[in-house]
Amino acid sequence: MVFQVIPVIQVIPVIQVIQVVRVIQVVPVIPYRCHAVKKLFARMEGKVQRSVVSLPSINQDRIKTAKSLVEKAVKLRKVFSIRGQYPVIRASLRARGWVERHLPRPAQRPTACHWDGEEDGSTEEELEDMYDLMSRLVRKETTYFYWSTRRDSIDCRSLQKDQMTNHFANAGAITTKVGLCMNLRNLLWFDTADPDNFFPRCYRLGAKDEKQAFIDDFRRTACTSLLQYVVETENRGSGTPDGQMRLSKHQFVGAGMIDKALRVSQEFLDSLEHSDIDVAVQTPNSLTEQQWAEFLQDYYLVVHGGALIKCSSVFVERCRQMMGKLQDVCPQLDTDGLHNIWIIKPGALSRGRGIMCMNRLDEILKLVDSDPALIKDSKWVVQKYLERPLLIHGTKFDLRQWFLVTDWNPLTIWFYKESYLRFSTQPYSTTTLDSSVHLCNNSIQKHFQPSQDRHPKVPEDNMWSSSEFQSFLQRQGLGSEWGAVVVPGMQQAVVHALQTAQDLVESRKASFELYGADFMLGRDLRPWLLEINASPTMACSTAVTARLCPAVQLDTLRVVLDRQIDPDAYTGGFQLILKQAAVRVPQYVGMNLLVEGAPASQPRPNLVLEQQRFQALKAQRRALSQGLPSLRSPLPALRVFSLQPNPLSAVPGNHFPAIFSPARDRAPGSDAQAPGPDGVLRLRRSWGGPGAFFRCLEALR
Repeated sequence: MVFQVIPVIQVIPVIQVIQVVRVIQVVPVIPYRCHAVKKLFARMEGKVQRSVVSLPSINQDRIKTAKSLVEKAVKLRKVFSIRGQYPVIRASLRARGWVERHLPRPAQRPTACHWDGEEDGSTEEELEDMYDLMSRLVRKETTYFYWSTRRDSIDCRSLQKDQMTNHFANAGAITTKVGLCMNLRNLLWFDTADPDNFFPRCYRLGAKDEKQAFIDDFRRTACTSLLQYVVETENRGSGTPDGQMRLSKHQFVGAGMIDKALRVSQEFLDSLEHSDIDVAVQTPNSLTEQQWAEFLQDYYLVVHGGALIKCSSVFVERCRQMMGKLQDVCPQLDTDGLHNIWIIKPGALSRGRGIMCMNRLDEILKLVDSDPALIKDSKWVVQKYLERPLLIHGTKFDLRQWFLVTDWNPLTIWFYKESYLRFSTQPYSTTTLDSSVHLCNNSIQKHFQPSQDRHPKVPEDNMWSSSEFQSFLQRQGLGSEWGAVVVPGMQQAVVHALQTAQDLVESRKASFELYGADFMLGRDLRPWLLEINASPTMACSTAVTARLCPAVQLDTLRVVLDRQIDPDAYTGGFQLILKQAAVRVPQYVGMNLLVEGAPASQPRPNLVLEQQRFQALKAQRRALSQGLPSLRSPLPALRVFSLQPNPLSAVPGNHFPAIFSPARDRAPGSDAQAPGPDGVLRLRRSWGGPGAFFRCLEALR
């Protein structure tokens, strides 16, 4: 018997899989007259076979073990959650008996460079299955330890007192470029240190007053750089500082620019010594806007273009003396250099994104003014670039230093004993402003190939550990400088930066945070703080970070977990450098404003007494108008008065009648005061009007 298969084909696409199986069983033999029909049934049979799920065999011993471990962890409050790629933290917590509770967005699998285990594949899979089973068992339990990359992923204010997290609220006061720039200006309220000794000058270009302050600083720095250029050019003979090439052998500028630079520098010194305190506000500036524009153009030609200054040798001695005076009051003069380079940073970005170097004022202002949104939010930060840093084999580097804050009241800071250096891929030069030369962030340098002109002793992976750097200093005869200058300088800079933000960051006893501070070293090995980063990268990008990053994570857990059980527990590479005395904060009980009391009532006047006074005053005025020499009041409260003429009565416009007014050391129209030594109150004509007359007699009551 032959069935009609066309209707079946039309129905199959909308039938459930189980119905398709039933159709196949009912019609076991179908003469397929169409090849397409045969392919369709074959595809459906394959879907049915793939829909069968193979469940693993249930291991009762594994479930029993997982339940036992979970019950113990829940009882001890050892449930943690991680958001981000932190396999070292995860493995260390599991080794301590903690159980992970997965967050809504599960963390990614660990990468190979983060895992140091030696288990084979099958053993590792069994462990992961066990951990996944335990995580399912605690999915409804409370998390007591949070570790996340972003601060806003966990609301610190909603946590209980025994829930730990690796972030503090409002820590942006030190971890953003704008926050660090603003707060370090308040250091004088916390310490006697000067931020100019460890933090390059910094301004917010979105604020009008700071924008003008930056313009003044740029111009003043151009003047000091020109004076330094003249001195160094003379010291090197006919050559130019820093091996700069001249654009033209016959390009000259006038010597008047040196005189302008000397005048501006002297005015700056006078302002520091407050010698200009008596100068009128209307006094014009030393240079007009047009003169400044002309000066900067000549400065660019000389310093950037290599033009010559006519008769510059005449000013060398004056320039040298002025630089000596500036050296005593400008701690950043040695690092300012000659090219007046400034680094422009977006206020809230990290890993070197959006950072650029510029050396022309008009270009900097044009860049900032091109984005009104950034101006409105004050997110652009401009900072003086350290043009003369310490170089290793002619290559620039910066230094990443970790530190841990476990409390803000009392402020408790742990400093890590090891750090690492990040090198640039290109030889250092101030004639080019390319980021491959001046930005040492690994996220920037990984996109560039090392230059063939770079010294061969610079590591190919662009990193050194602090131990390797100490060995380098030892070979240079500066081995003691690391412990005497570099480390103390970095510690002091970190402490000062945190002091200024202590009142802004929300202190929480169960919170902690690991930071990464970036430093540059001057030629004298003095460290300069560049920025402070929250959630510093822990990627094992090189052999150096593959060793140090897991170590600092493990030591962080030693400090925040092991010391809770044993105050003398081993803390690894962390050293406690500051623990202030606790400041008692009064408990906040809310607003309680209350006004208590009764309304004040106006006393009712005595009508009879007031009428008697009025009659007495009329008698007094009538006696005065008749020119009587003296008068005694009918009221007991009044005294005897004498009448004296007042020269002011002849003043034009004085149409008021004469009133009683004391004649002793009082201005015309003044109120009455006590009588003289003889007990007589002497009167004169006054310019005070009728109201003053009544006030006078009222005061004599």
